[in-house]
Amino acid sequence: MSFADACAQIELILSDVDGVMTDGGIWIADDGRQLLKFHIRDGLGIRLWHEAGKLFGIITGRDLEAVRRRAADLKIDILRQGIDQKLPVVDAIADELGLAREAICYVGDDLLDLPALRAVGLGVAVADAPEEVRAAARYTTSVAGGQAPLREVVEVILKNTGRWDEVIRPYTV
Repeated sequence: MSFADACAQIELILSDVDGVMTDGGIWIADDGRQLLKFHIRDGLGIRLWHEAGKLFGIITGRDLEAVRRRAADLKIDILRQGIDQKLPVVDAIADELGLAREAICYVGDDLLDLPALRAVGLGVAVADAPEEVRAAARYTTSVAGGQAPLREVVEVILKNTGRWDEVIRPYTV
């Protein structure tokens, strides 16, 4: 299947957090709170994806209030935290939504993401992912985790399906 055909089937993007939506670093405050830094352009990318009528979700290994808050701010459709085995959760979400694996794009950055990344219609690795993850991906972003890779993924999918100009039109007039 061509890359454009794979993009045309995508209805749901699922993403890891650490190393994709963040640069993978963790700031720990003196009181023990963990702080994360998110890229603002990923936020607009998710908003554009929603405006295209699509769904977005997070599957992440850690369980953090910062992720819940970011997901709420962005009106993210699906949030699953504390997940080590991501593929069974991908399949459960697909079943809940009545989607085939081919209708899902999964964005990951490390070995824990490999089973999900290999199983879906469009597996994406961030640029600084380990070699094994990049080799398994159908697409590798030009930017590292935390540098707006989700914005790039949204743009690539929408451009490959001829929807980009339509979705950004309200922002460009």
